[in-house]
Amino acid sequence: MNKLDHKLLRAFSAVMQYQSFDKAADKLALTQSAVSQRIKQLEVMVAQPVLIRSQPLVATQLGKKLLSHYHQVEQLEADLFAQILPDQLASPLTISLATNADSLASWLIPGLTPVMKCRGIELNLITAGEERTLAKLKDGEVFGAISVADKPLSGCLVTKLGDMDYVLVASKEFERKYFAKGVNQTSLRAAPAVAFDHQDDMHLKFIEQHFDLDGGNYPCHRVRSSQAFVEMTKLGTVYSLIAKQLIHEELANGQLINILPQHKRVRTLYWHRWALAKGIYKQVSDAIIDSGQIALRGKKLDE
Repeated sequence: MNKLDHKLLRAFSAVMQYQSFDKAADKLALTQSAVSQRIKQLEVMVAQPVLIRSQPLVATQLGKKLLSHYHQVEQLEADLFAQILPDQLASPLTISLATNADSLASWLIPGLTPVMKCRGIELNLITAGEERTLAKLKDGEVFGAISVADKPLSGCLVTKLGDMDYVLVASKEFERKYFAKGVNQTSLRAAPAVAFDHQDDMHLKFIEQHFDLDGGNYPCHRVRSSQAFVEMTKLGTVYSLIAKQLIHEELANGQLINILPQHKRVRTLYWHRWALAKGIYKQVSDAIIDSGQIALRGKKLDE
């Protein structure tokens, strides 16, 4: 083997993106068996598996390298066609990004809107905790990731976006019911909280740091939605640690109150992306940097 068959790589990429052979077949206008055959051909070509047929589908280490290569080739081709055939309409290019839920719920979509309106792209936004998004970039699933890590991966660049300030908030009704005598170990043992998922330890660490109370010693819902955090807290069913960017209005009009104003948690966010990002990928990257730094008041790192 002295070259890769990009037809096979495209089928592999579609299967991993849509997590389904059937959906990939629809996207590629092929039969499911044809897509399956292309994956088998790719595995024969490289003499080892490229994906683990589990639920969800998982790329092998070699598969991740092939995906990263294919996505960068896609980027270079899209940039080339935009230069040599600027007046021809191309099919939308899928742009895959990894982001934390709070950025997605606040500044990210408004920041990307100008690019989305003027260029033909399909966004594939993968949401994960800000500690885990960089793994998506490393594995070749995305071309860029919003992360708390400040060191770039090999072949990538990193730019500081700024700080997200998290405050502990509740409705007035909730505060009267659970924290009438203050926020302390006793009141926290009874008051229901909310966390993003079972891998989200930000709330747990915050409570442990300030009240020496371990997780599991108080009720805590698991909800994978930043908007749901806000709604549940406004409705008086939980107290929660929420990014101030999501609740400026609610804090201003008194719907939510900061129940621990002497303490906050700060997460500094960084934008990681391929060093060779060009064309529409660079436009998307620049839009994220500009909008993120305005929203989070960050400054660029030396690149």
